[in-house]
Amino acid sequence: MPNIETLLTTIIQPLIKYPDDLKIEIEETDDFIEYHLFLNPEDIGRVIGRKGRVIRSIRTIVYSIRNASDKRTKIVVNNEDE
Repeated sequence: MPNIETLLTTIIQPLIKYPDDLKIEIEETDDFIEYHLFLNPEDIGRVIGRKGRVIRSIRTIVYSIRNASDKRTKIVVNNEDE
């Protein structure tokens, strides 16, 4: 099974100004494996990108990876205040 958490870290860390603040939490629901990205508030715009293009590209890469289970992958961007 591919390590999606490592892939997300590898993609996102060069994009953000505060890489030490990046935290990824994994939640498993009935239908999804959710990767919650917790970022510094200043980095949220960098990860989302103009009109959501950056996060859409990241999701395209991650969603193309097949999981061992039948669950779908989901990426959620949160900030540290939530």
